[in-house]
Amino acid sequence: VQLQASGGGLVQTGGSLRLSCAASGRTFSSHGMGWFRQAPGKEREFVAAINWSGGITYYADSVKGRFTISRDNAKNTVYLQMNSLKPEDTAVYYCAARLADGRAVVTDTGYNYWGQGTQVTVSS
Repeated sequence: VQLQASGGGLVQTGGSLRLSCAASGRTFSSHGMGWFRQAPGKEREFVAAINWSGGITYYADSVKGRFTISRDNAKNTVYLQMNSLKPEDTAVYYCAARLADGRAVVTDTGYNYWGQGTQVTVSS
């Protein structure tokens, strides 16, 4: 599975961005997917996760109510809609795929494949 993240950029506080993660392979619909982020000098942290069908989602408390994870299995793509962005959301965002099953998992150790990351910068 290869993952290609896109959609990052520079946005002002309160703005919105939508990240996309396109996956290769025919088994995309069987994978749980997640988004993580890493800010400079900080450890990678969980942002959001979605199960194979899109029916189960989890969010970090820091983004709950502002971010929405979704997926389109026909397009082999997972999305992260980010609204009401704050400077503390500035980070490199990574998408990840879970090979073992289609569950949504909140720990990075539960994922096997990672995209290259896309930079999100929120100016104050």
